[in-house]
Amino acid sequence: MNKQPHAAHNHTRSALRMSENSRFERGRPVVLRGGTVLPMDDARTVLPETDVLVVDDRVVEIGRDLPVPDGAAVIDATDGIVMPGMIDTHRHMWQTAMRGYGADWTLTQYFVWYYMEGGKLFRPEDVHAGNALAAVEALEAGVTTVVDWSHGLQTVDHADAAADALESVPGRYVLAYGNIQAQPGEWATDPAFRDFVRRRFDGDRDMLDIQIAFDVTGDPEFPEKPAFEAARELGLPVTTHAGVWGATGDDSIRLMHEHGFMTPETVYVHAASLSTDSYHRIAATGGSVSVSTESEQSAGQGYPPTWKLREHGIPVSLSMDTSAWWSGDLFSAMRSTLGADRSREHLEAQSRGETVTHAALRADQVVEWATRGGAHALGRGDDLGRISPGAKADLVLIKNDHSPVSFPMLNPYGHVVFQAQRGDVHTVMVDGRVVKHEHRLVGIDLATVRRNVESTIDHLRGELGEEEWAKGMNPDVPEPTILDNPYSYTDYKSASTHGG
Repeated sequence: MNKQPHAAHNHTRSALRMSENSRFERGRPVVLRGGTVLPMDDARTVLPETDVLVVDDRVVEIGRDLPVPDGAAVIDATDGIVMPGMIDTHRHMWQTAMRGYGADWTLTQYFVWYYMEGGKLFRPEDVHAGNALAAVEALEAGVTTVVDWSHGLQTVDHADAAADALESVPGRYVLAYGNIQAQPGEWATDPAFRDFVRRRFDGDRDMLDIQIAFDVTGDPEFPEKPAFEAARELGLPVTTHAGVWGATGDDSIRLMHEHGFMTPETVYVHAASLSTDSYHRIAATGGSVSVSTESEQSAGQGYPPTWKLREHGIPVSLSMDTSAWWSGDLFSAMRSTLGADRSREHLEAQSRGETVTHAALRADQVVEWATRGGAHALGRGDDLGRISPGAKADLVLIKNDHSPVSFPMLNPYGHVVFQAQRGDVHTVMVDGRVVKHEHRLVGIDLATVRRNVESTIDHLRGELGEEEWAKGMNPDVPEPTILDNPYSYTDYKSASTHGG
C-alpha cells in the first residue's frame, strides 16, 4: 500500500513521521498479514501464517487470508511474531531522567540518594520529564501498558505533572500514587489527594487508571493503616514493595492480613524475602506478585522468587523497576527471570548430587507473565494481554528483515525470550493506534522529550554541585549502621533489620 503524502507541519525535527500518521489515521482498519501469532490463550497456541484484523480499538478477527474492509492499512507480518503488548506492573517512571546513573548502586545506596538526598530535589517539571521519557521508552520496546510506581509525588503539583506526562504519550498507564517523603497515612488522607483523584479519575480510566502506592514497615503501631482505609474508601487498589530484605518483611504482610487489607487487587512487588507463612497469606487472599528479576539480582531485595510463587500458585507479572539502574524493556526481564529460576533449580539439584533433566519453567510461561500476567494483576484479563476477538488492540510485531537473528524461527516463545530485543520491535499498536512502525516511533516528539530531560539533569547537577553529583554514583551510607529502613516517618526496627 502506498503511503499518503506528508502533511505540512512546522514541528522541530524529531521522530514525528507525518506519512505514517496519515497512513494509520484513527478509525482506519489495520490488518497485520501473515505473521506467527501468539494469542496467549490457555493452551499457549502458536498460529502460523495468520492475520489479525483491527478495527477502531479492538481485535475483530484472527485467521488465515482474512477479507478486510476497503481502505484498510496492511502491515506485512510475514516472518514475524505478533504478540500482545507487554505489561510492566512496576516502573518508577519519574526516575528515568537518571538513566544509568545508579548502575553500581546497592539498594541501600538507592535509598540514600532518592529517599534522603537527590530525590527531594525533583520539581514537578522533573517528574514530567522522567515520565514522558519512560513512556516513550516503553512503547519503543513493545511495552504497551506500564504501572507508574510514582513514589516521588511530594505535592499534588508533582502528581498533576506525572499524569500530564502520561497523557501526552499514546500508551496505556496506571498512575500508582506515592510519596516517599511523607507518611502514607498523612498524604493519602489529605483532601488535596482526594481532590486530585476526583479531578483526574472521575471518568473513563481505560487509558489512564490509578492505584495507591506505599510500603508497610512492620511497625506494630501500623502507621500505614489510614492509607489502606483511604484506598478502600476511594476504591483504589494498593501496590506495595513487600519482601524487600531489611526493609519490608513478614511483619508487614502479617499486619496487612490481620487488618483485612490483603485483597485480590493487591500487587506485592518483589516478594523476595518472605517466609512460607507470608506466601500462604498472599495465595489465600488472591494477590499477585510483580517480579523485577534484574532488580532483585543486582540490588539485593532477595533472590527472584518465581520458584516459590509457582510452588504456592501465586499469579506472577513482570517489571523492570527503574532505568536509573537497568534497561526499560521486558525482553531483558523475561530473559533474566527464566535464567534466575533455572539457575536456582540447577544449583539446588546439584547440591543434592542430582541433575535437572527437564526445566520446570518454560519460555512460554515467562511470555505469559509479561502479557497475561500483567493484565491479571491490573484486573484487565478480559481485554488486555491476549489476542482474541473483542480484546483491546494492544499488539506488538517482532520482525527484523535486516537481522540474521530473525531466522530460523523454530520456537516462537523461545525466540521472544532468548533471541528478540527492542531493536526487533517492528510495529506497536496501542488501543488500535500505531505508535511504532518499521522500527521507528510514530507521532512522538522525541526532541522535546530530550530537551526536557536535559533541563532536569542540569537542575539536579546545579543543586547538588559537581562534587556531590559525581559522589552520588557511589554514595556513602550514613553512620553508624547500614540504612535498612529508609522510611523517615518511623524509627521502628526489628530482628528482621540489621539495626534491630
